[in-house]
Amino acid sequence: MSVPAMRSIPRRVLPGPLWHKAQFLKLRAAHLPMRVTSEGRASRERLAAYRDAHQGETCAILGNGPSIKDLDLDDLESVPTFCLNRGYLLWEDVERTPDYYVAVNELVIEQFHREIATLPCPIFVPWIYRDRFEDAPNSVFFETRIDDRFVTNPLRGIAPGPTVTIAALQFAYHMGFSTVILLGIDHRFETEGPPHAEIRQNGDDPNHFRGDYFGEGTRWNLPDLEHSERGYALAREAFEAGDRQVLNATPGSALDVFERIELQAAVVA
Repeated sequence: MSVPAMRSIPRRVLPGPLWHKAQFLKLRAAHLPMRVTSEGRASRERLAAYRDAHQGETCAILGNGPSIKDLDLDDLESVPTFCLNRGYLLWEDVERTPDYYVAVNELVIEQFHREIATLPCPIFVPWIYRDRFEDAPNSVFFETRIDDRFVTNPLRGIAPGPTVTIAALQFAYHMGFSTVILLGIDHRFETEGPPHAEIRQNGDDPNHFRGDYFGEGTRWNLPDLEHSERGYALAREAFEAGDRQVLNATPGSALDVFERIELQAAVVA
């Protein structure tokens, strides 16, 4: 299904339950080839191969808030890392590569898929955008869901909710990580407006670690911080139920769902 087709029924046209039902049916139809075609089955096999690949290990998920620009990536040299959205700009500055990359947002993929496709690490992106990554053999596709839950088996789909960080947490769980360290999750934005609203950036970006992250003219969606907190709470419940933990090592973070910890203590823990 094309990107325009996924936008054809905006939230403002239909009442909430009908909008969700329409999106559910569209996604179900769009994902059917992933279950019945050889290409889709091969992608599911690649996804399944990551199950418990890092059992008992610690990883770091790097958000893209302003606080992350003060991070020395050398502090994470021994820790597998997840990069989100345009977070690869941070890695390019120091000529390093993250271990995994995750994107789910339609506007991010639409505008930056050429950059994303050049990343040398495994790239986790939704199946519905696979045509943008035909020349990226390290792509790993997955189904997306629109319900609010924490999915511990990505073969059943990923439910990212309003933030890609929640999608990365589901992959981290699938890979068997026992401890996840969050960095750069400032959980605050200077730009205000209705949650999910699409805006066009005017001037430098004050919400991320570089002014050109979503630079002049870039289209992006405003955050839904309240909905994000509900998703984070579900993630915490899932990790704790599995005797695992998510720790927030972001300096000055406004996110209080997870236990706070200093980075060095988290890496040693």
